[in-house]
Amino acid sequence: MKFILDAEQRLFGETLDKILTEADTPSVIRGWAAGVHEPGLALWRSLAETGVLALAVPESAGGAGPLPVELVTAFHELGRHAVPGPYAETVAVATLLDRLGDELERGSEWLEGIAEGRVVASLALPTLPALPAPAQASAPYALDADAADLVLLVDGDALRAAAAGEVRASLDPARRLPSVVAGDVLAAGPSVAAAARVACDMGVLATAAQLVGVGRRLLEVSVDYAKARQQFGRPIGEFQAVKHHLADALVGLEYARPLVHGAAVSYGSPDFGRDVSAAKVAASEAAYAAAKIALQVHGAIGYTDEYDPSLWIRKARALHSAWGSPAAHRARVISSLAGA
Repeated sequence: MKFILDAEQRLFGETLDKILTEADTPSVIRGWAAGVHEPGLALWRSLAETGVLALAVPESAGGAGPLPVELVTAFHELGRHAVPGPYAETVAVATLLDRLGDELERGSEWLEGIAEGRVVASLALPTLPALPAPAQASAPYALDADAADLVLLVDGDALRAAAAGEVRASLDPARRLPSVVAGDVLAAGPSVAAAARVACDMGVLATAAQLVGVGRRLLEVSVDYAKARQQFGRPIGEFQAVKHHLADALVGLEYARPLVHGAAVSYGSPDFGRDVSAAKVAASEAAYAAAKIALQVHGAIGYTDEYDPSLWIRKARALHSAWGSPAAHRARVISSLAGA
């Protein structure tokens, strides 16, 4: 598929890149990992002013969406700058609330808050409803629930309010993983399960876009380092072995990118779930490969806490299995193709 963003979409991405560059995101990431949320929440509000969160909220609730292609553009930049916070989870919550409509007493109020940046939301899914359950069942947690205004738990065909519990360790310290304490039932029935499936797919799509952005940033810093770092009197980027590794990373990312955009284009079609899973597989593997290559190019310095690329390397590993492992998503794609 040949996919080219239009001028307005490219400008949107460039604007986000500029905002995030000026925000000194490495400092925000380190603060978030330490439980200091205010700089990250201030950045959240700034991004909301650009319309990032409104892209997942319908116009009837004060949003501009759902606009999956623009969401992918935004989340690519969020990944390139490793922005901390439950952005994908908030998009999933917005989708869930939109699908449930009048079944939730405060649904419209929450949607308006998400669009305006006043409501940070997170979502706990003990099992991802769109994927084969044995492949991805896990104890429930809600990403960054300790910083969220709204935490929801999908418990089978029931939607519950939830609260943050004990924060667990994560491969990426800036991805805080509190357990959840279930509260009142807000809605129940088949409509909850159906809405959760679509919400899950939107979370997967947002995460796949983040992964491509993370991988792209790791490739950029690795190329820059290979040009500057010298060995035997020559930049290491002149050695074929290094060139081949970097080229492999680029190829993987260039194959993943159109799959992510293709999944966004297929939103609303019967193939959306299958396409989202294919995109997640490609993006997970491409970003993870870019992280490994970045570590090889940089050497041990690439994983030191003080060195900024380590923030992206850790995020690539954590997002690799977030919202479903590549194996679970491959199983879904195979199942879809077998039934076609």
